[in-house]
Amino acid sequence: MSYGIAKKGHPVAGTIAWLTALVMFFPIAWMLLASFKTEVQAVQTPPLVIFKPTLINYRDIFAEADYLHFAWNSVAISVGSTILTLIVGVPAAFAMAFYPTKSTRGILLWMLSTKMLPAVGVLVPIYLLCRDLGLLDSLTALIVINMLSNLPIAVWMLFTFFRDLPKDIIEASRIDGANLRQVLVHVLLPLVMPGIASTALLGIILCWNEAFWSLNLTAHNAAPLTAFIASFSAPQGLFWAKLSAASVLAIAPILIFGWISQKQLVSGLTFGAVK
Repeated sequence: MSYGIAKKGHPVAGTIAWLTALVMFFPIAWMLLASFKTEVQAVQTPPLVIFKPTLINYRDIFAEADYLHFAWNSVAISVGSTILTLIVGVPAAFAMAFYPTKSTRGILLWMLSTKMLPAVGVLVPIYLLCRDLGLLDSLTALIVINMLSNLPIAVWMLFTFFRDLPKDIIEASRIDGANLRQVLVHVLLPLVMPGIASTALLGIILCWNEAFWSLNLTAHNAAPLTAFIASFSAPQGLFWAKLSAASVLAIAPILIFGWISQKQLVSGLTFGAVK
């Protein structure tokens, strides 16, 4: 029965998929509609569905804030932290997958347990450390912190990809005269490239959406798009139309990036699932 429901083209599976997609896309669609309303229309009850759209919110945003500055910071932080994560995570996952010890499982569980720690619990020491090192409101601080935050997930994903490879590959390559670095670079990395790509895509998405450290460690110079959204809340209250327009501008790049790379992400996440 489960096979019949999951089978391609089954009406039940198609209906469930469409309903799930509509439920998940509804907040984005509602935010998009609100961005084209006036402030009065955005808070009107009952909500307006049919209205005359306006671009005044987008004009005000570009007049009040330097969108490209925030967007560039988001790109620099996401790409930089993801590259650092892979530089550290790939060798770590390779070592634990092919040369496990008695403590390997404990190390993996300990790394995963750090994701259960609330970020606010370490805010004060990290803030003081960044202040003393002169890294407040700097891209360097956010790149390193995002790398450390996403490293446990990256190592776990990469570990499972390496673990699915046959162990005889290393022995065969060593017999052919390759050293350990050559085995990793020229033999293993091409085989797990789908997994590395999916890990990198997930890391970019997580960094792009990160808000806690951005709001607490930046002011303007290194502020990404998550801080750009927060800047449109004022003491007088929330201006929903402008806030919606700012949110659309912030999520549009990563949403388009996700749509373009969804096939690569899915293929990487299912890498090694079928033997």
